[in-house]
Amino acid sequence: MTKAGTSPKREQAPTGHGDSSSGSAPEYTGSTAQRTGADIVWDVLASEGVDVVFGYPGGAIMPIYNALHQRPIRHVLVRHEQGAAHMADGYARASGKVGVCLATSGPGATNLVTGIATAMLDSSPLVCITGQVPSSLLGSDAFQELDITGVTLPITKHNYLVTRAEDIAPTLREAFFIARSGRPGPVLVDITKDAQQATASIESPPGPVRLPGHRPAHHPSTEELTRAAELIASAERPLILAGHGIIKAEASAQLRELVEKTGIPVASTLLGLGGFPATHPLSLGMMGMHGEAWVNTAIQESDLLIALGMRFDDRVTGNLKTYARKARKIHVEIDPSELNKNVQVDVPLAGELRRTLTELLPRITPRTCTPWVQHIKALKSSSAARDIQYMPHNGRLHAAHVIHDLWWLTQGKALMVTDVGQHQMWEAQYYRHERPRQLITSGGLGTMGFALPAAMGARFAQPGEEVWVVVGDGGFQMSAAELSTCAQEGIKLHVAIINNGYLGMVRQLQQFFYENRYTATPLLNPDFVKLAEAHGLNGLRVTRREEIPEAVAQARASPCTTVIDFRVEQEDSVYPMVPSGADLDEMIRRPQDDSEVCAMSPWNSGAV
Repeated sequence: MTKAGTSPKREQAPTGHGDSSSGSAPEYTGSTAQRTGADIVWDVLASEGVDVVFGYPGGAIMPIYNALHQRPIRHVLVRHEQGAAHMADGYARASGKVGVCLATSGPGATNLVTGIATAMLDSSPLVCITGQVPSSLLGSDAFQELDITGVTLPITKHNYLVTRAEDIAPTLREAFFIARSGRPGPVLVDITKDAQQATASIESPPGPVRLPGHRPAHHPSTEELTRAAELIASAERPLILAGHGIIKAEASAQLRELVEKTGIPVASTLLGLGGFPATHPLSLGMMGMHGEAWVNTAIQESDLLIALGMRFDDRVTGNLKTYARKARKIHVEIDPSELNKNVQVDVPLAGELRRTLTELLPRITPRTCTPWVQHIKALKSSSAARDIQYMPHNGRLHAAHVIHDLWWLTQGKALMVTDVGQHQMWEAQYYRHERPRQLITSGGLGTMGFALPAAMGARFAQPGEEVWVVVGDGGFQMSAAELSTCAQEGIKLHVAIINNGYLGMVRQLQQFFYENRYTATPLLNPDFVKLAEAHGLNGLRVTRREEIPEAVAQARASPCTTVIDFRVEQEDSVYPMVPSGADLDEMIRRPQDDSEVCAMSPWNSGAV
């Protein structure tokens, strides 16, 4: 946080390290002439390659909004500031670039907080710009004054209070550098109204960003790399755990080379899905609380875990005391604070993931793991009878059927954005993600209301993609007002509401652990079709599985956003499930009496 009236000190940071996907900032084209602070904001955003921002105006940020006139940067007017943060987050996740959102002081700034925390927990690079009351009023409890830097200190990589126009350009450049470097994350810049209105000259071209004490570059030693290679060579039951870092570091090619050189199978975290192709013979699927049963069992039986860009969070490990006790562990992570934080490892490798894998690969002796892979296949076969694909069809519409059929009808090529809850887990289980950045979801914070605005940001990042929003009826209503933004901005999305009339994941917990007392979980929903139509959008309803192909075809043919209300089984549950605090392989499985008859899809010759 910059003190009032002072310029941030800067020091040359190491080059060649940081967010490899975004590269260096575009050449600066500003002028040394006097400019208002508000003009400087837009000059710097343009120099950083920003083409779209998401925001909501207000009194304390009006000078910045006034300076937007005739700028080449597009502004998307949201209906709630939280939506602006989620849109910037979705843009960042889909593009690998820094997302930008704007809000005014006081309640405008605090409405960003949930979106900032969401980005922080999932390492998503954002720059959040807020207006603040004039510096002469700071500390006076002025109208809409709030210490937003104090509020957001725990949920940002860094934040600033800027009170002088001449500090705006260097501060914003630092903010972009910090957001994208090392482990990415959100940075907040709070700018007083008088700083926006005052004039200053800016350096053209700007000097390099210099941050005192900022040393994000870490690199494993030759001895550590050699030790890791030795463990890989000697293991009989090794597994690779692929996390979000694979996608962040753009290390999918290096991961695939490692897998094909060693024959080691790959399990993925929720945020790591797509980092390794789901259809690859050595892809096992998702691990953890709602991961595949055979994956969790294999982890507990393994003798070596190679964790790549993941945090060993509680949803992955279950009971830490019993987690993979037979396994030695190698952990590659860009953030050294994550090493040995939750799980003690034998070889911690602190460093940028792609570079670390590139240096590790020549040290690894080619090998196979055929007996181990065959054992895991046997585990998978024993689990198949409990899977949704063997559930009776009988005209009933199950959420998992919807997700599977969306995968089939889109040929697995759509960009999927999910909200949080049962539908999120079904999507992870039944939509097979083949490439990085194909799944956008809130993992660390688990933010309901995330999906719709995040998908809108993803649409701007990937205008040529087919974008599907998978959302529960509860989470959808938390940000449904952003349908107006879809209409006003001409955004085309396909919104699949998995409507079971409950807060589904909470209802499932009530069923399993609270004697079926469904307290505060039944939902009285609006007519989602009419709600879409009220915004001038397309609305459809599906109650039978046979109607899914026609609904998808109509959504694709529509020139605008289409909302599809899928009326699914109300009391279906996500299986398997590891109860909180239980061992990873102590899973609640689908009851056998629900899995007697194989259901065949009318447009797919295989079991679905």
